[in-house]
Amino acid sequence: MSTLLSTWVDMPINLDDSINSSLWTDAGVMDTPKGKVLVKNNAEFLYVALDLTADQGNDAGTGDYFWFTFDRNRNAAITPNYDVNYGLYPGNPNKMGRQYYLGAGRWTGLVNETSPSMCRVEFGPSPNSDTPHRIWKMQFLLSDLDVSLGSWFPYTRFGFRVASTTPGFTHNEPANFYTAFTNLHYLFLSKKRMFPGGSMGTVFGGVGLIPYDKIVSGRATTASGYHPYVENAAFGGTLNIIGNRTTLAGLSGRKYKVLHREGTSGTFTPLLSSWKNYQWDNATSQYVLRHFGPDTDDKYTIPNTSVDYSIDDLLIQFNTVGMNAGIHQFRIDVDSYSGDTELLTLYIDNNLPELNINSITHNGVQKSACSIVKLTSDTDGLKFNITANDVEGNLRLFSLSAHYGSNQSTVIHSQSYPGSGNWTGVVNLPVPGSGEWVPPVTCAYQFRLKGWARTTNGYGYIGSAEHSEHLTVLKPGYENVVLKATLSNFVLGMDGGKIN
Repeated sequence: MSTLLSTWVDMPINLDDSINSSLWTDAGVMDTPKGKVLVKNNAEFLYVALDLTADQGNDAGTGDYFWFTFDRNRNAAITPNYDVNYGLYPGNPNKMGRQYYLGAGRWTGLVNETSPSMCRVEFGPSPNSDTPHRIWKMQFLLSDLDVSLGSWFPYTRFGFRVASTTPGFTHNEPANFYTAFTNLHYLFLSKKRMFPGGSMGTVFGGVGLIPYDKIVSGRATTASGYHPYVENAAFGGTLNIIGNRTTLAGLSGRKYKVLHREGTSGTFTPLLSSWKNYQWDNATSQYVLRHFGPDTDDKYTIPNTSVDYSIDDLLIQFNTVGMNAGIHQFRIDVDSYSGDTELLTLYIDNNLPELNINSITHNGVQKSACSIVKLTSDTDGLKFNITANDVEGNLRLFSLSAHYGSNQSTVIHSQSYPGSGNWTGVVNLPVPGSGEWVPPVTCAYQFRLKGWARTTNGYGYIGSAEHSEHLTVLKPGYENVVLKATLSNFVLGMDGGKIN
């Protein structure tokens, strides 16, 4: 197995553009017998290019294709109906789909899913060869791979196949990857976004991937094209406080304290935390786990910016769970440094929204859980009263939906953050506002109210809660359905229960 290190790309890569685009410059590279694998990522996508310098036949046959497999739970074993293999739709070199593994060398068909994961084929020169050759370019949604940059060490494991008609070859990397995952290659994703110039403080760079200057009055707002995109978001979960690389380079090796206080007045006290970070070891071509924490004087050592860590320029990592909701301020005091009065102000909120289906009524009568509701006409329906409330004002969106049958669902009502200020949501909201919601079929229903917090860990939104109620709804004419089912069972019984 090999280890492949992805590199960061700030701008989304357009797969229709040539691999000679500057956005592919400095990509992570892995050599293979048929060419090279190039990888880059941002907070949303993994970009992969299979630069097949050995495939110099520009034929249009379906014998030219690729597979790309991911061990989504990274357990080195095939997990049926979870691990995935990406491939081409037959006869369409620019349409990629995915199938789920059922076992060793066995898959479902290509699944009809809506996803921004996609591919494009190119034939021409590349930075690796002036002779025209085949190039496959792919874009994978990180969430489809069960990978998040919010994890402390984001990585995945992969294998792939490339096949060519002219010249004829089929190459698996690693060999027989699709029958066992024990030797799949490692792919470490980059969290090394360089904050835009002028967006950092003197000492603080930001929180996670969110620049210092995008945090105002404790909450973060980024531009719509930025990843992560957040609106007036509070902070929660485990936070990585990133330093200004230029400043840290001049202070490398010095000791510093991280000071914290709740609110905007009062005494600062040392914030003590320990964390792990991976350091790249050139001798072994592997990441080596390193432990960090305070010394006996409650001080930390400023990291060497010339050393490659999985999270660069990390001043401190700490878990905010247990902190009171509200404003918290942080300060970095560096030994023998006069510029250490800068404050980082964060609104911490790990409280989840309150979600409750207060009542479900039919003809003015409230129905208890597990009730059977008999509708009287095709327009007869149900009314709901719901609460989706976040007292701190950090609600992002909520949705009331009905789930029934075989994986069927429909949204009854939803609302999302209005785009400015703080939003607490709704209390005792009648749904729908007028009229009734009419169930589509006779069935057992789960009514699910789910709400998402407008809280970030610096890499994306985190936190959700839900509440559900269950009813059985009988539409007019349900008696005929029951009768048909009864007769079918009777006939089956008369035939001895045999199914041909």
